[in-house]
Amino acid sequence: MREKLRVESSALEEINQFLLDPDNPVINALLQVIEKYGTPEEINAKAREVRKLPNLFQRLEAIKSPYLAGLKWLTAERDKGSFISIPEFRRNVLGGRVEGMTFDEVHAVTLEISAFQYFPWLITEARQAIEKKEVMPSRYIRVRKMKEQEGDQGDILAVAAAMQIVGASYVETLDTKGTDGSNIHLSGPETITGYFGGIGQPNEHALQWIDEYLYYYTHYGIRQVLNINPGTVLLGYLLHKLGVDIEFKISVFMGNDNPYSVLWTLLAARLFSREDGTTSLIGFNLSNSVDCQTLERSSEIRKKLGLEENVRIEHHITETWKSIVRQPYNRRCDLLEVTPKVPNISAKHEGGDPDVEQTREHASDILDYFRNKDEIVSCGDMDCLERNYLDKHESVNRTAIALTEKGLAFIAAWNLHRR
Repeated sequence: MREKLRVESSALEEINQFLLDPDNPVINALLQVIEKYGTPEEINAKAREVRKLPNLFQRLEAIKSPYLAGLKWLTAERDKGSFISIPEFRRNVLGGRVEGMTFDEVHAVTLEISAFQYFPWLITEARQAIEKKEVMPSRYIRVRKMKEQEGDQGDILAVAAAMQIVGASYVETLDTKGTDGSNIHLSGPETITGYFGGIGQPNEHALQWIDEYLYYYTHYGIRQVLNINPGTVLLGYLLHKLGVDIEFKISVFMGNDNPYSVLWTLLAARLFSREDGTTSLIGFNLSNSVDCQTLERSSEIRKKLGLEENVRIEHHITETWKSIVRQPYNRRCDLLEVTPKVPNISAKHEGGDPDVEQTREHASDILDYFRNKDEIVSCGDMDCLERNYLDKHESVNRTAIALTEKGLAFIAAWNLHRR
């Protein structure tokens, strides 16, 4: 019976014929979008050039960005070695017990925080990390409107520079998505059933997502973006296969909540991988509802398909207190259980720990991600939102402590925390 599952070579040939057909309208439409920006080689070269740190600083200086001072301070503190080293952090946690201990670096957990909305928050976070001898995350997720940050005194440039300074990966969320008005069925909570099919990238918006990606890639060097729709996931695979060095992470909002949905996604990643085995799928955020067994089986699927080093499994440890999950939500114990068995995993902190969140007058709320900065400032809520972000930073450090106590390793901002 198992033999019946074999994929016939004739089926693969039909797929190739479809993709290579010069009259294929869906592929031709993708190629036309790419051609607006040049060849894949030219596109990648533009992105590499604008991403260079001196060029980012030059552009910030040209617009007299107020964020330059923070970047220069951050660089100086990094160069002085002001941030705690990993051995020192471990000694602070374990005391004398650290002597003779070995830490499992093969299964080191990437420390991830979301959502990093405004550049000044990073400076506040870094000052606290120095003062309290805490670690900074090595992965940052942003959900701020792209056009807004592009027009905010160089915020988009400052973040791109800061990530290189601290040593971290980061992900941006493009404006082209169903909540931008393209899905006519979505409004507020009164149209919540419109979300049952996913946030969506209806009709022509999948190609607009590619167009928007190529704009920010070639103008700011932004390489990693959030992906929320099966169509744009496939387009991301195809764009990478064609030679553009796009990377994306699949959002928790896609709802991959069992090993078979994971298999479906990874099969396509493998099918459209390059000759060297790489794929554009760099992070895979499974549903909040997955259990340890699903995480482990998903990891096994990933390994069998040769994607273990390329695709990071990203698991929420905490979530915002409001508007996304039933609280209290804390999956740190699950992380400690699966880490010895699941390599290349990240611990994503989207909220503070429940014991902290419930004490806040303004607890973290996923809906705050969609508010405009002007409205937040006029309402006097910016300090509250920064406090929410620092609660997430505290949660990151609680995870780092818990891992350390178990003899497990973690990856913090690699330019700040010496190993």
